[in-house]
Amino acid sequence: MGVSGIFGKRNLSNIEVSVEAPPEVFAGVEFPMKITLANHRGFLPGFLLNVSAGGAQVLFPFIDTRAAQYKYVPFQFPARGAQHIGEVHVCSVFPFNFFIRCTPVSRSHEFVVFPAPKKCNLHGASDKNMRSGGERPSDKSGFDSDIVSIRNYIHGDPLKYISWKATARAGKLKTKELSSMSFDPVLIDFGKTGIADTEERISCITHAILSLIKRNIPVGLKINDKVFPPGASHAARAAMLNALALLPADN
Repeated sequence: MGVSGIFGKRNLSNIEVSVEAPPEVFAGVEFPMKITLANHRGFLPGFLLNVSAGGAQVLFPFIDTRAAQYKYVPFQFPARGAQHIGEVHVCSVFPFNFFIRCTPVSRSHEFVVFPAPKKCNLHGASDKNMRSGGERPSDKSGFDSDIVSIRNYIHGDPLKYISWKATARAGKLKTKELSSMSFDPVLIDFGKTGIADTEERISCITHAILSLIKRNIPVGLKINDKVFPPGASHAARAAMLNALALLPADN
């Protein structure tokens, strides 16, 4: 038992864990969370190391010296806003399974979780109809034609467009971006949706933004005195979703 205790303790020494999420995470929607385990020891590999992060668990059977491995596990946050995973532990049952030794990872992992999208009608939500006033060819991104670039995976990307070769090279999920069409812009006014419940309004606007940008329709957002100009880029999308995610419940 003494030998088991010594080896179990050393099996947990100089081990580092990091937790990563995709660039866009939505409340109540399952996503692949990346857990990376690094062994910084120069003389002893790691054996049977179990990582627990926010209720998700993943086992690393073997990790060589001065090496790192990662695995994806399904995970979800129940609510929008600033969320964190503070309880991350690494446990070892090596070598004889007599004792389970665990060590905490103190660094907190923080995320901004976007609102859960909900499809609904936004009466009077924009200064234009939600229909396009016309369309024209464009070399901007979409899901219709030729490959424009390879980018990081975001929620809502069809699985058939994931580039597994680029994912394997980068260690992160990558998506093929294709050319699409261009449309007239839409501006959504947060205070003129006709939806009384704040959370439902936020979710409905989130769905509208996702749907419009997926069709390459530039969309903007007005929240009180703050205006996000219409755009169809990932930066514009992220800025609007981030603002909706961090709105107080009684806004």
